[in-house]
Amino acid sequence: MDVVQLKTLIHVAELGSLSKAADRLHIAQPALSRQIRLLEKELGVYLFERHGRGMIITAAGSEVLQHATRIMAELAAIRTSVAGEHLSFRGSVAIGTTPTIAEIVTVRLVKRIREANPDLSIRFSSAFSGYLMDWLQRGELELAISYDLAPLHTLRIVPVMMENLVLVGPPAAGLSMHTPVRFSTLAPEQMILPSPRHGLRKIMDQCAAEAGFTICASVEADSLGAMIELVRHDFGFTALPLASIYGHLQNGTLCAAPLVDPTPMRKLVMVSPADRQVSPAARHVSETFVELASQLVAQGIWTGHML
Repeated sequence: MDVVQLKTLIHVAELGSLSKAADRLHIAQPALSRQIRLLEKELGVYLFERHGRGMIITAAGSEVLQHATRIMAELAAIRTSVAGEHLSFRGSVAIGTTPTIAEIVTVRLVKRIREANPDLSIRFSSAFSGYLMDWLQRGELELAISYDLAPLHTLRIVPVMMENLVLVGPPAAGLSMHTPVRFSTLAPEQMILPSPRHGLRKIMDQCAAEAGFTICASVEADSLGAMIELVRHDFGFTALPLASIYGHLQNGTLCAAPLVDPTPMRKLVMVSPADRQVSPAARHVSETFVELASQLVAQGIWTGHML
């Protein structure tokens, strides 16, 4: 038994297919198949049930998978422990965020990381949560920063903060962050919101139901930039995290106010593959993000509270 066999087991179990694991690991499929057969021969049990559509892990395989995941985590911990706390990381980290989070953190996060790690390259991908989770599971991302997700056994989901959404309007609306707005007062207003499949829209619809009315979404836009421009040009109001439009408030191109009774909130989470250990560099990026989020909350730029 060796590390290569355990790594093969983890990837095949996650993807349910030798061919997909071969594509991910850039190893010929026969070589991966041989690793699984050798491991099964040594343990004396079948780890997978083979069928025409792929491979399903057996009960015995699941037991082995738990041990294999812990072993890979321990190996990563060994590498981290000898690397030193003040290592300047090299290489690259692929991180995914939703469009709203990208607007808030991209420049700030890159600036912080570059100052301490000039040789570390970061690749950002921005998309809806569903796409981010698919890219994570396919190995195209190491980390994703997203909003609350349904639990999945292939993903490690760590809560970071509860984010408050604020009411956003054109400058002439006269909104102030010092004067909260009751959610029920939105009943007659024209709202600019994402389509119903978007998590932010679901939160707003739920809050409206609690307040006893149905939101009138005069325009639907799944683009953050489009929503902001439509509000700026007085087509209606929207709801967004304060941090994503903070610059507009500073230069007077938008105004905003807290929403209460109820307050629309959503949970921000850090996500990584549960059966693959993230690299020390990726872990450093995630820790830097949490520090950044905490400071933005403390400064009142990102409304909400850390978890």
